[in-house]
Amino acid sequence: MSLLCTSIHMDSAQGNFSPLKRFVVAKKKIGDVFEQLLEYVKEGSAFVEETCQNEALENIASRDQQEEIQAYAGKLQTIKDVLARRHMKVAFFGRTSNGKSTVVNAMLRDRVLPSGMGHTTNCFLSVEGTDANHAYLKTEGSEEEKSIKTVNQLGHALHMDESLDAGCLVRIFWPKTKCALLRDDLVLVDSPGTDVTTQLDSWIDNFCLDADVFVLVANSESTLMNTEKHFFHKVNEKLSKPNIFILNNRWDASASEPEYMEDVRKQHTDRCVNFLVDELKVMDREQAPNRIFFVSAKEVLNSRMQRAQGMPESGGALAEGFHERLKEFQSFERTFEECISQSAVKTKFEQHTIRAKQITETVKAIMDAINIEAAEKRVASLEDREYQMDRLEFVKNQLSLLIEDIKMKIKAITEEVESKVSSAMGEEICRLNVLIEEFHSDFQPSPHVLKLYKSDLLSHIEEGMGKNLAFRCSNAVNASLQSSQRDMIESMQPLLPPAVQSQIQTLVPSRKFDLSYNLNCATLCSDFQENIEFQFSMGWTALVNRFLGPTNAKRALMLVDRNFQLPRSIMTHSLSTTPSSGPSSVAVAHPQDAALSHEELMMSMATNLASLTSRTSMTVVIVGGVVCRTVGWRLIALSASMYGLLYLWEKLTWTTKAKEHALKRQFVDYATEKLQLIVRFTSANCSHQVQQEMATTFARLCQQVDLTQRELEGEISRLTAKVQTLETVQSHSKTLRHKATEFERQLEAFTDQYLNPHK
Repeated sequence: MSLLCTSIHMDSAQGNFSPLKRFVVAKKKIGDVFEQLLEYVKEGSAFVEETCQNEALENIASRDQQEEIQAYAGKLQTIKDVLARRHMKVAFFGRTSNGKSTVVNAMLRDRVLPSGMGHTTNCFLSVEGTDANHAYLKTEGSEEEKSIKTVNQLGHALHMDESLDAGCLVRIFWPKTKCALLRDDLVLVDSPGTDVTTQLDSWIDNFCLDADVFVLVANSESTLMNTEKHFFHKVNEKLSKPNIFILNNRWDASASEPEYMEDVRKQHTDRCVNFLVDELKVMDREQAPNRIFFVSAKEVLNSRMQRAQGMPESGGALAEGFHERLKEFQSFERTFEECISQSAVKTKFEQHTIRAKQITETVKAIMDAINIEAAEKRVASLEDREYQMDRLEFVKNQLSLLIEDIKMKIKAITEEVESKVSSAMGEEICRLNVLIEEFHSDFQPSPHVLKLYKSDLLSHIEEGMGKNLAFRCSNAVNASLQSSQRDMIESMQPLLPPAVQSQIQTLVPSRKFDLSYNLNCATLCSDFQENIEFQFSMGWTALVNRFLGPTNAKRALMLVDRNFQLPRSIMTHSLSTTPSSGPSSVAVAHPQDAALSHEELMMSMATNLASLTSRTSMTVVIVGGVVCRTVGWRLIALSASMYGLLYLWEKLTWTTKAKEHALKRQFVDYATEKLQLIVRFTSANCSHQVQQEMATTFARLCQQVDLTQRELEGEISRLTAKVQTLETVQSHSKTLRHKATEFERQLEAFTDQYLNPHK
């Protein structure tokens, strides 16, 4: 029987009909498919991502599609990593000292793992084949190859290494030339006892999730324990219907009590069947007995090692019934290999193949959706481009027609504003005295107070005239301006796109337009000089001004001043001449003085007297002297008294209020003359403001139309580029769809050949 088992293993390693070899071939084929599929999905993911990021291709590929296909890339990479394992994995579990390591050694036909009484395996040990001619091991977290000279030395090393706990893994690499079972990518994993740790969940996560077959090594001398059941319950929670074999080891002990052997066997079998069928529900009741075996791994190992040394395999002290137990173990091995050959490929690859088909189908559907959406967008873009080209031509033609018309409207409204402001300003200048009389402030004839008074007066005139002009003109000008702006907007509005047409009012300021008159009275009247000194109304200067007018009076007074200068100089010279000179001296020095008449001499004296008093007093003396000779002194005295009383009255009534009134009267005359000079300038300035406002609005509209033209030209260029891009997207999506169809064909072929070979 051992020769037959050896022959099976040799066929598995060398023949083409080996069940394990079939797994290797299937793994390579499905691995190649998944590698190509992963590259395909990455290409599709990059294509969808590029399509999503392209703003010109909005809504052709969605973010959900991008995220979905990116997730597929990650899932395929995970599946590819799983498929990259070059072995099938068998995990052995059981309580301490149940003989797990011995079972593995018996299958490997050598003492590869440490075994013996007590707790011998204190961590996970995996045995896999190597092409090297020597055995070695690697500890977890290290790639250093540690040499193994003997099995005992290996066991000693594990016991002495305190850093190795129950949750770590030591990988043992055994030469394939020494064990045929390891030649077809099979890995056997031995574990510590399930009763020596509470870290069952971490064990399952780290060592069991990728196991293809689980072997529960039980002790036939006792019974199936709850610790063993508890572990496999946890395995069953994380794996869907795991393949489980139960070996009731140490069955050689039953030879000492043959009368109870069948009863004990039935008891163990029933308990194991109930565990597999009722508790775990991993198989039906007909299949379960084929997964339960009663063996003595120690006897099988000893017999096979003796045979390997050329000795009879039944030699040594063996209990009665050894051959039956050896056949049972060999039956387990055959069933184990058949299970691997029949279900490992399906277990390892079926779900992945189904998942690959789903991914391929989904990616193909995404490519179909992108292709359809791109085709629809392309047609819409072509129509949109044609519309934009027609609109651009319309805008260019209409703009050239509107420019001249709007320029004429701007000219007309500016001329109207200039006329209104000029007329209103003339009327305000005529009523300037009313505005000045409305001004009230503290008035004192001192220079400092007068300066502040005139400054406030100028501010009052500036503000008052500005308000009056605004009242007369601003509302009418603003209404006319807004009406013209609305006309411009209405005429330009059809040239703008619909989105801008609804917001075109924002191009015109919402604030009310106010004219700035800028009279600048402070500068205009800066050289005004008031005359608030007392002046007698019956005085010489006042009378001359009254009868001759200001201009003629000024000339007459200047002439009188020149005539008075000569007599005054003669008198001065006479007074400065010494008495010893005598009359002859005067006659010699100034012969022309002899011609002066008596009246001229009196006039000269009166002029000299006037220089000591005032020009007004001098006038009274001169007139009085002339009249005195004509009328009597009484009448003269009466007249002089009345004249003096009139002078006194006017002097007393020359109060601060009179001075303020005189200043205002003088300022009215002065400011009227100055303001008349700036009427045309101010009206022209106001019309220029309106022209600027209109021109600014028109410029904004023209700028918007220019911007619209540029946007239309840019939109046409964008649509042209978009059409080309959409054509590229259509072509690429079709190519990716054809690739998906090819992958579906390959996956279907794999399914028919390996997953459903008898269909």
